[in-house]
Amino acid sequence: MLTPSSNTVLEPCVSAMLADLAPGTTAHFERFPVTEISLDDDALGQFDMMPMLAAARQLQDARVDAIAWNGTSGGWLGLDADRALCAAITEQAGVPATTATLALVEAFRTRDITRFALVTPYLDAVQTRIVATLEGEGLTCAAERHLGRKDNFAFAEVTAEEIAEMCRSAAAEAPQAIAIYCTNLRGAPLVEALENELGMPVYDSVSVTVWQALRLRDVSVSGSGWGSLFA
Repeated sequence: MLTPSSNTVLEPCVSAMLADLAPGTTAHFERFPVTEISLDDDALGQFDMMPMLAAARQLQDARVDAIAWNGTSGGWLGLDADRALCAAITEQAGVPATTATLALVEAFRTRDITRFALVTPYLDAVQTRIVATLEGEGLTCAAERHLGRKDNFAFAEVTAEEIAEMCRSAAAEAPQAIAIYCTNLRGAPLVEALENELGMPVYDSVSVTVWQALRLRDVSVSGSGWGSLFA
Protein backbone atom coordinates (compact mmCIF):
# COMPACT_ATOMS: atom_id res chain seq x y z
CA MET A 1 0.00 0.00 0.00
CA LEU A 2 1.28 3.44 -1.00
CA THR A 3 0.11 5.70 1.83
CA PRO A 4 -0.29 9.48 2.30
CA SER A 5 2.15 10.57 5.00
CA SER A 6 -0.53 12.30 7.12
CA ASN A 7 -2.98 9.40 6.98
CA THR A 8 -3.66 7.73 10.34
CA VAL A 9 -6.67 5.59 9.34
CA LEU A 10 -5.80 3.24 6.52
CA GLU A 11 -2.91 1.25 8.02
CA PRO A 12 -4.71 -0.07 11.13
CA CYS A 13 -7.92 -0.46 9.13
CA VAL A 14 -6.29 -2.50 6.35
CA SER A 15 -4.55 -4.75 8.86
CA ALA A 16 -7.81 -5.34 10.76
CA MET A 17 -9.69 -6.12 7.56
CA LEU A 18 -7.13 -8.63 6.38
CA ALA A 19 -7.02 -10.34 9.77
CA ASP A 20 -10.78 -10.90 9.54
CA LEU A 21 -11.18 -11.53 5.82
CA ALA A 22 -8.00 -13.18 4.58
CA PRO A 23 -5.90 -14.56 7.45
CA GLY A 24 -2.32 -15.10 6.36
CA THR A 25 -2.40 -12.21 3.91
CA THR A 26 -0.34 -9.25 5.07
CA ALA A 27 -0.22 -5.59 4.12
CA HIS A 28 2.93 -3.47 3.96
CA PHE A 29 3.03 0.31 3.73
CA GLU A 30 5.28 3.00 2.32
CA ARG A 31 4.49 6.68 2.87
CA PHE A 32 5.22 9.75 0.79
CA PRO A 33 4.39 13.40 1.64
CA VAL A 34 0.70 14.37 1.45
CA THR A 35 -0.74 16.92 3.87
CA GLU A 36 -3.29 19.04 2.01
CA ILE A 37 -6.11 18.19 -0.40
CA SER A 38 -6.92 21.12 -2.66
CA LEU A 39 -6.47 22.25 -6.25
CA ASP A 40 -3.59 24.60 -5.43
CA ASP A 41 -0.44 23.90 -7.39
CA ASP A 42 1.57 22.81 -4.36
CA ALA A 43 -1.17 20.43 -3.25
CA LEU A 44 -1.50 18.92 -6.71
CA GLY A 45 2.28 18.54 -6.89
CA GLN A 46 2.18 16.14 -3.95
CA PHE A 47 0.93 13.49 -6.36
CA ASP A 48 3.77 13.73 -8.84
CA MET A 49 4.55 10.23 -10.05
CA MET A 50 8.22 10.23 -9.07
CA PRO A 51 7.76 10.14 -5.24
CA MET A 52 5.05 7.52 -5.67
CA LEU A 53 7.31 5.32 -7.79
CA ALA A 54 10.12 5.76 -5.26
CA ALA A 55 7.76 4.49 -2.57
CA ALA A 56 6.78 1.58 -4.81
CA ARG A 57 10.47 0.66 -5.16
CA GLN A 58 10.73 0.38 -1.38
CA LEU A 59 7.77 -2.00 -1.34
CA GLN A 60 9.36 -4.04 -4.10
CA ASP A 61 12.15 -4.91 -1.65
CA ALA A 62 9.54 -6.73 0.47
CA ARG A 63 8.59 -8.88 -2.56
CA VAL A 64 4.94 -7.94 -2.33
CA ASP A 65 2.45 -9.57 -4.70
CA ALA A 66 0.48 -6.42 -5.59
CA ILE A 67 0.79 -2.68 -5.01
CA ALA A 68 -2.09 -0.28 -4.43
CA TRP A 69 -2.11 3.50 -4.21
CA ASN A 70 -4.43 3.74 -1.20
CA GLY A 71 -5.44 7.30 -1.96
CA THR A 72 -8.13 9.08 -3.94
CA SER A 73 -6.15 11.64 -5.96
CA GLY A 74 -7.38 10.11 -9.21
CA GLY A 75 -10.74 11.66 -8.42
CA TRP A 76 -9.47 15.20 -9.01
CA LEU A 77 -6.40 14.51 -11.17
CA GLY A 78 -8.32 12.19 -13.52
CA LEU A 79 -8.21 8.44 -13.92
CA ASP A 80 -5.62 8.64 -16.69
CA ALA A 81 -3.16 9.69 -13.97
CA ASP A 82 -4.05 6.60 -11.93
CA ARG A 83 -3.83 4.31 -14.94
CA ALA A 84 -0.42 5.72 -15.88
CA LEU A 85 0.79 5.23 -12.30
CA CYS A 86 -0.37 1.61 -12.26
CA ALA A 87 1.30 0.90 -15.58
CA ALA A 88 4.57 2.41 -14.35
CA ILE A 89 4.45 0.44 -11.08
CA THR A 90 3.81 -2.81 -12.93
CA GLU A 91 6.62 -2.13 -15.38
CA GLN A 92 9.02 -1.30 -12.56
CA ALA A 93 8.02 -3.83 -9.92
CA GLY A 94 6.61 -6.63 -12.06
CA VAL A 95 3.40 -6.92 -10.01
CA PRO A 96 -0.18 -5.79 -10.69
CA ALA A 97 -1.25 -2.42 -9.32
CA THR A 98 -4.42 -0.52 -8.56
CA THR A 99 -5.67 2.63 -6.83
CA ALA A 100 -8.58 3.51 -4.56
CA THR A 101 -10.43 5.29 -7.36
CA LEU A 102 -9.91 2.58 -9.97
CA ALA A 103 -11.04 0.03 -7.39
CA LEU A 104 -14.22 2.02 -6.68
CA VAL A 105 -15.07 2.20 -10.39
CA GLU A 106 -14.47 -1.55 -10.68
CA ALA A 107 -16.69 -2.27 -7.67
CA PHE A 108 -19.50 -0.23 -9.23
CA ARG A 109 -19.13 -1.94 -12.59
CA THR A 110 -19.10 -5.47 -11.22
CA ARG A 111 -22.38 -4.73 -9.46
CA ASP A 112 -24.07 -2.75 -12.25
CA ILE A 113 -24.20 0.44 -10.19
CA THR A 114 -24.51 3.61 -12.26
CA ARG A 115 -26.08 6.07 -9.76
CA PHE A 116 -24.24 6.71 -6.54
CA ALA A 117 -24.02 9.13 -3.62
CA LEU A 118 -20.63 10.69 -2.85
CA VAL A 119 -19.61 11.37 0.78
CA THR A 120 -16.26 13.11 1.37
CA PRO A 121 -14.51 15.60 3.66
CA TYR A 122 -13.24 17.66 0.71
CA LEU A 123 -13.48 21.25 -0.54
CA ASP A 124 -16.20 22.32 -2.99
CA ALA A 125 -13.80 22.49 -5.95
CA VAL A 126 -12.31 19.08 -5.22
CA GLN A 127 -15.78 17.56 -4.87
CA THR A 128 -16.80 19.01 -8.23
CA ARG A 129 -13.74 17.48 -9.90
CA ILE A 130 -14.44 14.05 -8.40
CA VAL A 131 -18.04 14.10 -9.62
CA ALA A 132 -16.86 15.05 -13.13
CA THR A 133 -14.20 12.31 -13.16
CA LEU A 134 -16.68 9.60 -12.19
CA GLU A 135 -19.26 10.91 -14.63
CA GLY A 136 -16.60 10.45 -17.31
CA GLU A 137 -16.69 6.76 -16.40
CA GLY A 138 -20.46 6.60 -16.97
CA LEU A 139 -21.32 6.99 -13.27
CA THR A 140 -23.96 9.52 -12.22
CA CYS A 141 -23.69 11.28 -8.87
CA ALA A 142 -27.29 11.26 -7.59
CA ALA A 143 -26.41 12.93 -4.28
CA GLU A 144 -23.32 14.35 -2.61
CA ARG A 145 -22.26 15.50 0.85
CA HIS A 146 -18.91 17.02 1.77
CA LEU A 147 -17.38 18.88 4.71
CA GLY A 148 -15.35 21.57 2.92
CA ARG A 149 -12.00 20.70 4.53
CA LYS A 150 -8.47 20.41 3.15
CA ASP A 151 -6.17 19.30 6.01
CA ASN A 152 -5.58 15.62 5.32
CA PHE A 153 -4.63 14.80 8.91
CA ALA A 154 -7.87 16.36 10.18
CA PHE A 155 -10.02 14.07 8.02
CA ALA A 156 -9.28 11.30 10.53
CA GLU A 157 -10.88 13.42 13.26
CA VAL A 158 -14.31 13.34 11.58
CA THR A 159 -16.50 11.30 13.90
CA ALA A 160 -18.31 8.11 13.05
CA GLU A 161 -21.62 9.85 13.67
CA GLU A 162 -20.75 12.69 11.25
CA ILE A 163 -19.90 10.14 8.53
CA ALA A 164 -23.04 8.14 9.22
CA GLU A 165 -25.23 11.22 9.13
CA MET A 166 -23.83 12.31 5.76
CA CYS A 167 -24.59 8.82 4.43
CA ARG A 168 -28.14 8.88 5.81
CA SER A 169 -28.77 12.30 4.30
CA ALA A 170 -27.42 11.26 0.89
CA ALA A 171 -29.38 7.99 0.95
CA ALA A 172 -32.61 9.99 1.08
CA GLU A 173 -32.01 10.96 -2.56
CA ALA A 174 -32.28 7.31 -3.66
CA PRO A 175 -28.89 6.40 -5.12
CA GLN A 176 -28.08 2.77 -5.86
CA ALA A 177 -25.05 2.88 -3.55
CA ILE A 178 -23.03 5.24 -1.36
CA ALA A 179 -19.30 5.90 -1.73
CA ILE A 180 -17.41 7.07 1.36
CA TYR A 181 -14.56 8.54 -0.62
CA CYS A 182 -11.35 9.33 1.30
CA THR A 183 -8.83 6.88 2.72
CA ASN A 184 -8.39 8.99 5.89
CA LEU A 185 -12.07 8.87 6.86
CA ARG A 186 -13.04 6.14 9.32
CA GLY A 187 -15.72 4.76 7.02
CA ALA A 188 -14.81 1.09 6.64
CA PRO A 189 -15.82 -0.01 10.17
CA LEU A 190 -19.25 1.62 9.63
CA VAL A 191 -20.09 -0.08 6.35
CA GLU A 192 -21.92 -3.17 7.51
CA ALA A 193 -24.15 -1.30 9.99
CA LEU A 194 -24.92 1.42 7.43
CA GLU A 195 -25.82 -1.14 4.77
CA ASN A 196 -28.21 -2.84 7.20
CA GLU A 197 -29.75 0.50 8.17
CA LEU A 198 -30.02 2.07 4.72
CA GLY A 199 -30.73 -1.02 2.62
CA MET A 200 -28.09 -0.26 -0.02
CA PRO A 201 -24.41 -1.00 -0.65
CA VAL A 202 -21.85 1.30 0.95
CA TYR A 203 -18.36 1.35 -0.55
CA ASP A 204 -15.54 2.87 1.47
CA SER A 205 -12.27 3.86 -0.22
CA VAL A 206 -10.05 1.74 2.02
CA SER A 207 -12.43 -1.20 1.66
CA VAL A 208 -12.50 -1.13 -2.13
CA THR A 209 -8.72 -0.82 -2.28
CA VAL A 210 -8.29 -3.95 -0.13
CA TRP A 211 -10.98 -5.73 -2.17
CA GLN A 212 -9.29 -5.00 -5.48
CA ALA A 213 -5.79 -5.79 -4.17
CA LEU A 214 -7.05 -9.23 -3.11
CA ARG A 215 -8.71 -9.74 -6.48
CA LEU A 216 -5.49 -8.90 -8.33
CA ARG A 217 -3.93 -12.02 -6.80
CA ASP A 218 -7.08 -14.19 -6.59
CA VAL A 219 -6.94 -14.25 -2.78
CA SER A 220 -10.09 -15.87 -1.39
CA VAL A 221 -12.07 -14.05 1.27
CA SER A 222 -13.03 -16.36 4.12
CA GLY A 223 -14.36 -13.93 6.74
CA SER A 224 -17.11 -11.36 7.11
CA GLY A 225 -18.07 -8.25 9.03
CA TRP A 226 -16.92 -5.60 6.55
CA GLY A 227 -19.96 -5.28 4.30
CA SER A 228 -21.51 -6.71 1.16
CA LEU A 229 -18.45 -5.96 -0.98
CA PHE A 230 -16.77 -9.00 0.57
CA ALA A 231 -19.78 -11.32 0.60
